[in-house]
Amino acid sequence: MKKIPLLCCCLQLSLGAAAREDAALYFPPAEGEWERIDPVSIGWDVAKLQAFMDYAGKNKSSGVVILYRGRLLAEHYWPLNPAEKNPGGPRSAYQHMRLGEDAGGRAIEDVASAQKSVTAMLVGIAQHKGLLKIGDPVHTYLGKGWSKAPADAEAGITIRHLITMSSGLSPRLQYVAPAGTQWFYNTGAYSLALTCVSKAAGMDANELTGKWLTGPTGMKDSRWAVRPWQTSVRTDANRYGFATTARDLARFGILMLANGNWEKTNVLEDKAYIKAATSPSTKLNPSYGYLWWLNGGPFVPRAAGKNKPGRLISSAPRDMYAAQGKLNRRLYVLPSQQVVITRLGDQPGSGFNTEFFKLLRAASGK
Repeated sequence: MKKIPLLCCCLQLSLGAAAREDAALYFPPAEGEWERIDPVSIGWDVAKLQAFMDYAGKNKSSGVVILYRGRLLAEHYWPLNPAEKNPGGPRSAYQHMRLGEDAGGRAIEDVASAQKSVTAMLVGIAQHKGLLKIGDPVHTYLGKGWSKAPADAEAGITIRHLITMSSGLSPRLQYVAPAGTQWFYNTGAYSLALTCVSKAAGMDANELTGKWLTGPTGMKDSRWAVRPWQTSVRTDANRYGFATTARDLARFGILMLANGNWEKTNVLEDKAYIKAATSPSTKLNPSYGYLWWLNGGPFVPRAAGKNKPGRLISSAPRDMYAAQGKLNRRLYVLPSQQVVITRLGDQPGSGFNTEFFKLLRAASGK
């Protein structure tokens, strides 16, 4: 593997206006170097930022990127062995998730359920193009009998129910409850939202994603990849995984921070949809929007119908929202601080997210 500098930008001076705290939002080019910003110039503590990165590295991270208004504030990569066994246990699922490297030697990984948030934005683009409406019944695009629910129950399930995890179906698409009456984290059902988009657009997932999202934002190392370990879409896992890098995922975060704009291109034109996607979508789970996790809710649903009181991550800003995936793959967007953070890698230790943000807060002073 090509060796990459561990902490790329903590002590580097930024370019031109990037050194000012009031610098405009920056959109990195598809090719070439990203602008960087000196942490000291915006009041960050370099030693504490290094401690933050050290903690991430000790907890099986393969890459962490922190952006301030689009500019690289810190970036760190660690080599992880996909075939490494956990102490006293089987090999980690990470062996299935690492899919190669980009031209710079950075890991390309299947980001697991973090891809749900990508799907949410593709649904929004399709709706703005007039290809579908989220209030449409799913059978409009998949035909009747797409689920194992009774016909009358199936007819009431809309795309909105899929992207708010309130379809009333089990992971194997069996009827459990009327649509909109229960919140249940259900990958088997949600994944059909992307199928609806593909059917409506007359394009496969990679073609439409390239034209609508990854192309305009320069996410050149991102694609939908078939998961050879997952052969059936009727189980609680998507047959396709969104493969990307920590940098490409951070580009998606910049797009969200910019309210759907990328320089002069309006990628996500429906601003009301963006707001709805990053706001509570149902009283059943105030910590969930349209396939985005939110940090301002009073509780977070857990298994067996139980709720965890409090916010998603108590040490993170209330306005933070996140794309979250297995093995703690994360994209965090912090609008009030104009910060985007991505974390890829293997499963970290217990309490990682809380400590992660405590250390970040100590470094930023916010």
